[in-house]
Amino acid sequence: MSVDTLATRAEHAIEVKHSRFLAQASPVRTAEDALAFFAEAGDPAATHNCWAYRIDGQYRFNDDGEPASTAGRPILAAIEGQGFDRVAVVVTRWYGGIKLGAGGLARAYGGCAAECLRAAPRLPVVAMATLELAYAFEDTGAIHAAIAQHPAEKLDERFAADGVHIRLRLPVDALAPLKTRLRDATRDRVRLKEPESDD
Repeated sequence: MSVDTLATRAEHAIEVKHSRFLAQASPVRTAEDALAFFAEAGDPAATHNCWAYRIDGQYRFNDDGEPASTAGRPILAAIEGQGFDRVAVVVTRWYGGIKLGAGGLARAYGGCAAECLRAAPRLPVVAMATLELAYAFEDTGAIHAAIAQHPAEKLDERFAADGVHIRLRLPVDALAPLKTRLRDATRDRVRLKEPESDD
């Protein structure tokens, strides 16, 4: 199953029995990104700022004073139900004077988050990997020409007594074609360190 993140931030507001709910969602890469987003997007003057995030299989949620599992868990369920990853959602509630009950709260928080995500622009999550290679100085031109033909980002390049060492980041599905091209370009002189998936 393909997984998406958000292309950009999104928000959605609803009113339920005079309580106002505002869902705000953002793409995030780390838990620190998510917590920074919650701190920035939440309203300290609101009754509750409940949130959840899911990042590469890791997740957390917070009910911020609402009854247990009536806010954070439904928000997380909305993220997972919409097939999102690397996404953080905060739903802010301004209390309107009428109690909603546990079921009403769960529907309001989860529904507001789900509608926010449903309407948001999506971006496929591409699995990335890191590849390290080492080669002799005389192969530099051929190596750089081969790398230029692939969607690879150069993270590091160092020159040592035994030649050049480069670290690249690229989509997992571009690894095999790049490795073949590098071997062909250097008549198999390039030394490749097996990649680590980093996404």
